[in-house]
Amino acid sequence: MLIIIPTPIGNLEDITIRALKFLRNCDLILAEDTRRTLKLISRYSIKKPLFRYNEHSEKSVAEAMRLLLAGKNVALVSDSGTPCISDPGWKLVNLTRQNKIKVEVLPGPSALTAVVSGSGWPVNSFVFLGFLPRSRGKILKALKSVLETGRIAVLYESPYRLKNLVEIVSKEISPAAELAIPYRLKNLVEIVSKEISPAAELAIAREISKVFEEWIIGRAEDILKDISGRNIKGEIAVLIRMNRKTVNNESDEGKGSQF
Repeated sequence: MLIIIPTPIGNLEDITIRALKFLRNCDLILAEDTRRTLKLISRYSIKKPLFRYNEHSEKSVAEAMRLLLAGKNVALVSDSGTPCISDPGWKLVNLTRQNKIKVEVLPGPSALTAVVSGSGWPVNSFVFLGFLPRSRGKILKALKSVLETGRIAVLYESPYRLKNLVEIVSKEISPAAELAIPYRLKNLVEIVSKEISPAAELAIAREISKVFEEWIIGRAEDILKDISGRNIKGEIAVLIRMNRKTVNNESDEGKGSQF
């Protein structure tokens, strides 16, 4: 059996009772980074064989399948959060199902759901973009494909690119767009602000559940000013939406969609 186990995205106490039960009872653990996973299982006095799983290595995937076909109960974990969401694992899950082996999925920590619920925005639907491409043109294309339809974009970003993202949204989409953010932060903010709209809105979450957790929520152009002189570090999740007044005005003119 393959057990997909979410792990804490920051605070180790966010691990669930059920996740600990499966980690204690499995035959072995497949981890994206064995060092980070060792820190977690050591915290809870769990001693199990720990193997690094590399989805880009055919040998690693084949070895994992060999263990599953041998009847082992294998736990799959990522560095943090839920496996297979902008993380390795989907190939193994797919092969496991193809071989008629049971897959057990545990609910648990995810930066995706955390940033959505903590934004304070009415989010009945959204589009998850994962990690954006590096090309400025491709970033702009991906964001516009979502924001210009009136939907909310959710993504992960690095602190190094966040400013660029906000600038694109503010200047090329809308200065009134809103963002809720953490990841490649400055570049992202710059793209949003300068190439989408300075009024676009962002909600940025940085270091969720950790000691230095921070939320930055507001208009792209304001956030761009706020973070320009800062050295932002850590893991980041971001929500972006067009400013509701801007969207409504455009809709009245037949140019856009309402939320």
